[in-house]
Amino acid sequence: MSTPTRSRSRAAKPVPAAAGESEGRRSAELRVYLLIENLRRQFTAAMAAPTRARGYPPYEGQHALIVEVAPGLAIERVIDLALRSVPSVEPGILFVERQFGVLEVHGSSLEDVRRAGRAILDGIGASPADQLKPRVLYTDVIEDITDQHAVLVNRNRQASMVLPGETLLVCEMTPALFATVAANEAEKAAPDITLVDVQMIGSAGRLYLSGPAESVRTARDAITRVLSAVEGRDQ
Repeated sequence: MSTPTRSRSRAAKPVPAAAGESEGRRSAELRVYLLIENLRRQFTAAMAAPTRARGYPPYEGQHALIVEVAPGLAIERVIDLALRSVPSVEPGILFVERQFGVLEVHGSSLEDVRRAGRAILDGIGASPADQLKPRVLYTDVIEDITDQHAVLVNRNRQASMVLPGETLLVCEMTPALFATVAANEAEKAAPDITLVDVQMIGSAGRLYLSGPAESVRTARDAITRVLSAVEGRDQ
């Protein structure tokens, strides 16, 4: 993951608008700007699940850019900026929720993905450091998970299953999109873990990982490192 090099807090700048366009239609707040390099296998599969892959699914080894803005409909301007500037990148997710808009684009060329990101930032008058810092709301490592507990977790999963007797890591954070980079970095650090669920859209992001206790703790430490390294403005 590429992290910003400076941190500052400032109001969102307006998107350039045509004459007569109202201020309410041309202001956008950058909430999340994540460049995720070298997508891992399990995370890529989760991103390509039918409930999230509303566009083109990514492949293992590609690179992704994930952006969140407010108000939600401003994401339509964001995707237009990206695709007009770099038509070779593919949109995987375009989602307008209650308050925020979410876009994920990906490609095999890291430079193409970076150029799409620069086009977005230039178009809305922002920098990566304008995003919100992630805040971890809760994390826990549960060893030797019971069979009944595993059944209940697996009923709500969006990826692979947790097995009885494994160690389960649960982590909750805001903004929700930071669950994506947390999942990908955890898999890089501990390839033998199982990605059970990654919830990346909503008021908070949630991550479920399972596996041997040592690997799960390695994944937890990787998540802590990557989220602590993100610079931005305080929530």
